[in-house]
Amino acid sequence: MPNILDIRRRIRSVVNTRQITKAMKVVSAAKLRRAQERALAARPYAQMLTNVLKSLVARAEICDPETGEPKHPLLAQRPEKNILLIVVTGDKGLAGAFSANITKAATRFLESKEGKNVDIEAIGRKGRDFLRRRYPAAAVQTHSLAETEESMETRASAGVRAGAIQIAGEHVGVLGKLQYSQARTLAESVIERYQREEIDAVYVVFNEFKSVIAQRLIVEQILPIEQIGDPAVRQAEEMTEEEKKKAKEAAISAGVGMRSTDSAADQAAAQFGTSQVDYIYEQPPEELFRALLPKYVAIQIFRALLESVAAEHAARMTAMDSATSNATDMIDSLTLAMNRARQAKITKEIIEIVSGAAAM
Repeated sequence: MPNILDIRRRIRSVVNTRQITKAMKVVSAAKLRRAQERALAARPYAQMLTNVLKSLVARAEICDPETGEPKHPLLAQRPEKNILLIVVTGDKGLAGAFSANITKAATRFLESKEGKNVDIEAIGRKGRDFLRRRYPAAAVQTHSLAETEESMETRASAGVRAGAIQIAGEHVGVLGKLQYSQARTLAESVIERYQREEIDAVYVVFNEFKSVIAQRLIVEQILPIEQIGDPAVRQAEEMTEEEKKKAKEAAISAGVGMRSTDSAADQAAAQFGTSQVDYIYEQPPEELFRALLPKYVAIQIFRALLESVAAEHAARMTAMDSATSNATDMIDSLTLAMNRARQAKITKEIIEIVSGAAAM
């Protein structure tokens, strides 16, 4: 049995650890509130853009009646031979299995696309490090979301693959100060490659965030655009009841709201695209699609990044709450062991004194 001094030293260590985890939980809760506010602030623009496109699709032909070709390249569907996968993970740890679950989902998706060429855009340090250990990097990579047109052309002209699955780009440190311009730059790069037919489909794997207790890990198809306003989810993994319970307890103790990011205003705005009103468009449908569809792709990527940031903070808050509870339980257990050791020591000393007195 360890002595009392060792147990006291360990208790102090666990108390210090509990203070750190408790502080990290409070910080994650504050960041989660801001992330939720940003996600809510971005919804009106995204919702109205989607509604305008729905209205346009309902009132204009998306395909040329003579040739049957779509009026915009982003609507064109081709057999999947070359695929681009965007993997959105976190930059930091101490978030439980948040990043690990995303990389596992990405691995399952890659296994389902065996025999096809897959380029990976890794967003987040954790996913980048995981993928680096398993797949080679392309000859020319993008190291920032602020990629230039010259670097895109250089990458396209390289033409030599490092493998069937390769890392085409990595973006580290962008989620901490996420801006729409970063998502737009990535979207422009993706659209450029899709229009040049370098890739035939674009998927993004991320953690979809609705509220602290309503999250799911999904693989969503971004291109080609099949149904505007309806996410093309190819894989989905819901939270377990135990995970929901832990997240709820952490949110209550941290004072974080658990309401969904969906609102009645969004549902009312969704009726804009289906309202029985005929509009007269000044520009031809081709020009409208050319202006709006790239923005739609950019806002879809931006939404995935925003929700992933919020989900990461929620996962870290839950993990730190569990760590704090475990530290408290460990302190109680160590305190009980220390009291037992002290009691045993006192009893032993009393027995020695009594035995000495009896011997005299």
